[in-house]
Amino acid sequence: MHILLSNDDGYFAPGLAVLAEAIGAIAQVTVVAPERDRSGASNSLTLDRPLSVRRAANGFFYVNGTPTDCVHLAVTGLLDKMPDIVISGINHGANMGDDTIYSGTVAAATEGFLLGIPSLAVSLVASGSDHFKTAARVAADLAVRLARSPLGQPLLLNVNVPDVPFESLRGMQVTRLGKRHKAEPVVRATTPRGETVYWVGAAGAAQDAGEGTDFHAVGQSMVSLTPLQIDLTQNTQLQTVRQWLA
Repeated sequence: MHILLSNDDGYFAPGLAVLAEAIGAIAQVTVVAPERDRSGASNSLTLDRPLSVRRAANGFFYVNGTPTDCVHLAVTGLLDKMPDIVISGINHGANMGDDTIYSGTVAAATEGFLLGIPSLAVSLVASGSDHFKTAARVAADLAVRLARSPLGQPLLLNVNVPDVPFESLRGMQVTRLGKRHKAEPVVRATTPRGETVYWVGAAGAAQDAGEGTDFHAVGQSMVSLTPLQIDLTQNTQLQTVRQWLA
């Protein structure tokens, strides 16, 4: 089994190193990750300049582009054959609810999914303890399960792991995405030159965090598994728009 790893925190991120070690114990591993932190990059592809690929001392490849660039380059140019699975992570922080729209972690897995490869986005819902090994063990267990029992259909799975020791997990739960309140206001600051600049505000608190959501599962010390899709069509409005145009 050959597994491609990527992330959005950069090739130097501790979560990626822990994930590579865990996955390396069960499969051949190739790591292709951004050269710097590209959190929030979503599914952007770099089309206005060429990309370079370099290799770090630990064997990881790094790209001066986005998480999507990394997986796209790996699958369509760097690797001799398609990997069996793509795993993106371990992200340092949750990717639940609306986070998935902006997440570079989810984007890297999405690119693998779009290229026909079962893909997992793995995030540690960090609370200060940084139990990356817990998330890595969950990712390895899911990879083994996928290899032994393929679903037989395209898979894009968003995985959020509580920041607790593995033994404290209360199991896994298949969930739907919850929803956050709108983001906090931007933060205005002034540079030493007197220029006004703005920081994007923090994500809002959970609004829809009821039973069955990713927020609820993680709050119960359970791993949240949310199957995602890419079709953005609002099917319930197709007829409404047709009538509007008539």
